Amino acid sequence: MPRILWPLRRGRPCIEVVLTLIASGQPFVRTVLADTGAGSATAGVDLILNDADCLRCGLPLKLLRLGRAYTGVFPTYDLSVRLPALGFNQKLRVVGVPSPPAGFDGIACFGFLNRFTYGNFGDPGQFGLEC
Repeated sequence: MPRILWPLRRGRPCIEVVLTLIASGQPFVRTVLADTGAGSATAGVDLILNDADCLRCGLPLKLLRLGRAYTGVFPTYDLSVRLPALGFNQKLRVVGVPSPPAGFDGIACFGFLNRFTYGNFGDPGQFGLEC
């Protein structure tokens, strides 16, 4: 099974997702906090990213009301998200917020993480995903 690992950032689990810039078609890598407590399996939200980054990679669709760590109404986007090492390439629902967690470009929510087997795979200094 393919697996990819990332070192912890600030002692927290993270993953790198690859988006595509609409202006140039170039890859745009974002490092996001892996947070199983963000959303539920049925929330329909996969990632929370900086709204400016979302606008670089797509157009806003509709507004979504959030009510926990981010409270209020925020734009959503359908963005192509890739994890090349895993062969993952799908359009996902992404919410744009004005300020992601310090040190990260956004959050990978439970709905996204739950598509994979995830964890440290025996190395407490890393976090990874596996198909």
